[in-house]
Amino acid sequence: MTGPAETDEPPGEYQEILYCVEDRIATVTLNQPERRNALSFRMRREVIDALRAAESDDDVTVVLIRANGPSFSGGYALSTAPRPVSAEESDSKSYWDDGTRPERWIDAEEFNGWTDQWARSCLRDWMNVWELLKPVVAMVHGHCLAGGTELMSLCDIAFVADDAQIGYPPVRGMTSPDIPYFPWKMTMAQAKYLQLTGNSVTGAEAAAMGWVAKSFPPEELLEQTMRELRAMSHIAPSLLAANKESVNHAYEIMGMRTHFQQAWAMHALSGALRPGARDFSQRLGEGGLKAALEWRDGPARGEGFR
Repeated sequence: MTGPAETDEPPGEYQEILYCVEDRIATVTLNQPERRNALSFRMRREVIDALRAAESDDDVTVVLIRANGPSFSGGYALSTAPRPVSAEESDSKSYWDDGTRPERWIDAEEFNGWTDQWARSCLRDWMNVWELLKPVVAMVHGHCLAGGTELMSLCDIAFVADDAQIGYPPVRGMTSPDIPYFPWKMTMAQAKYLQLTGNSVTGAEAAAMGWVAKSFPPEELLEQTMRELRAMSHIAPSLLAANKESVNHAYEIMGMRTHFQQAWAMHALSGALRPGARDFSQRLGEGGLKAALEWRDGPARGEGFR
């Protein structure tokens, strides 16, 4: 997909995203197409910074998150994601390759190895989307997997290509989701099916089950999304904020935030303490990513599932 209009921001301000504002629409473009827009620490920080800039800009009514390249996002960058560790072997290098930390990361002996700072950081990052006063719309094409679906699912509205591939395959052999959004986006039957199998669905299927708002033929996705955003951008930002908060409050009263906030515990248990928790990491280290993914996803693919 092509990028948005040229930004007036100084060159080099962002390294892994693009940002521009035009006709009351702020566009945040994930811009690491050669890596299928893997959500690195830097990209996550830049997306949040751009969202906050859009929120404080009086010229912005609505925010669009989209992506360059063949995919929206293949998920979190596995090269920098934490490997499962025990409390005895946990230290800062066990979690991160480059030593960076997301906001409010607590690196201390009392907390390393059991409080799952990784899952907590994912939730804190994407709740910025949920809490933003301005509506955030995702436009999704190609692959949208794992962490990419967390970002998409926390957006207020998602428009997707009919042939997009959307799912959470890490639940087949790694951990439970960092953000357990499935029960809040679809029926119990669908939530259990997708979270237990790790199977992916097409964009058209995701729209039919209510996971996303609408799907369009891939060649019409950009045109139809911008048509929706242009109309929305003429609604008063204050009224959009009030309506967003109204809907958000309903889900929070039903317990969504509490459910999300306890997800780190199951993520930690499934990623470090359950039998076989280190199998994926071991195969990743021994045979590389391709071998690890074949171990994780091969049986499902052999039966014709994505």
